[in-house]
Amino acid sequence: MAAFFGADEIWSRNTGTFGGETVILAGVWITAGEDYLSADDFSHSLDELAELAAACGMKVAGTVTQRLPAPDQALYVREGKADEIRQLAEETGAERVIFNDTLSPSQLRNLQRTLNLPAADRTQLILEIFERRARTREAKLQVELAKLGYLKPRLVGLWETQNRQGGASGAMSSKGEGETQLEIDRRTIDHRLTELRRELKQVARERETRKKKRQESRLPLVSLVGYTNAGKSTILNEMLKRWSPDKTADKRQVFEADMLFATLDTTVRKIEPERGRAFLLSDTVGFIHRLPIGLVEAFHSTLEEAKDADLLIQVVDSSDAHCLDHVQVTMDTIKELGAGHIPMITVFNKADLAASPLGYPRRGMREESVDGVRNENVYVSAKDPASIDFLTGVILDKLEAGFVEQVYTVPYGRGDVLSFLMENGTADILQYREDGTVVKVRCSLAVAEKADKMLKR
Repeated sequence: MAAFFGADEIWSRNTGTFGGETVILAGVWITAGEDYLSADDFSHSLDELAELAAACGMKVAGTVTQRLPAPDQALYVREGKADEIRQLAEETGAERVIFNDTLSPSQLRNLQRTLNLPAADRTQLILEIFERRARTREAKLQVELAKLGYLKPRLVGLWETQNRQGGASGAMSSKGEGETQLEIDRRTIDHRLTELRRELKQVARERETRKKKRQESRLPLVSLVGYTNAGKSTILNEMLKRWSPDKTADKRQVFEADMLFATLDTTVRKIEPERGRAFLLSDTVGFIHRLPIGLVEAFHSTLEEAKDADLLIQVVDSSDAHCLDHVQVTMDTIKELGAGHIPMITVFNKADLAASPLGYPRRGMREESVDGVRNENVYVSAKDPASIDFLTGVILDKLEAGFVEQVYTVPYGRGDVLSFLMENGTADILQYREDGTVVKVRCSLAVAEKADKMLKR
């Protein structure tokens, strides 16, 4: 009789354990069509794949590439290249092959039959890293949702490989049992996916409550966004050291390390500079080229924190040769989230490193883009206290620049307008008159314009 496994056991049993393995990396350089890659972009993509493998503790024994107008529909690579991969694996003792793109269920199944080795793709590798980095309940639920969503359509191919590795064949094979187990696995996954979606809805409600409490504090929200490993967590920690409202800055810092996806959990901290208003600073999960769609969907509610920000800080590793590509990835993701209208400061971090593809000016210099008000470029080094002071000043200037002070007389029957002003600005009730409540509000120009329109209805 087939055994019943939980969701975690299903994943582990079907994919094996990542970490400490010797692996072969394989990628297709697409030279035509919408997915065309330049030689430089393809090389950078493979470098990222190697970094992802290293983040899982894997040792890369070799890399195999093939130039094609499009990936092979059956095997991703052509049959001859698959034979080359299998031979290299035999020579190096590699235990798994990691492919640079997301494999379809049929490609995964066919590759594992041909290679007689476990195969994984870029998505699976990122999922493993996310699972290791997740700390909060919400992040763990989001990762599990993405993993099971990825696993479900691939169960047949993964089960075949694991079953074949067991060594049984012919009349003694466990084909019947495998098919029974497959159905149990599918039902288990479906049940768990339903539970996860229900739990995440509850978490979303809890986040909405926290959001309302933040709004009641009337503090502006500044959100750090950007490519993974650009220095977002470092900037948050350094600002905490410099401008923490109490003596517990060390305890309130977030994990930072020179690795991809060092942190996943959205963190909000209060920053109280010597001058200007205090503000809330949030750190968000980093972006990457071709972030798996399942992860984008699973983390969508977390990433939506950026939509509530008064100001976005895009952090860029200016020492990376592909930093301008990283800027584009971040901008595209922000637009997809519906946050493209929010004012932004682009912080080119690591300005202390001599080798930069930007040829940028000295640390501390700021440049306004053509539109001036919407975007601004700043060059800093996150570990330099003077840079943190300078960046804080730029943030405060930006927060103040977009604010106006207005006095409204709100009719007593228009509680919706008063509530809107209280939630979206700093409001002080001056007096109660016969014609309504007189309130002085400091708010963004957009909020003031909307309040004017509401009062004219």
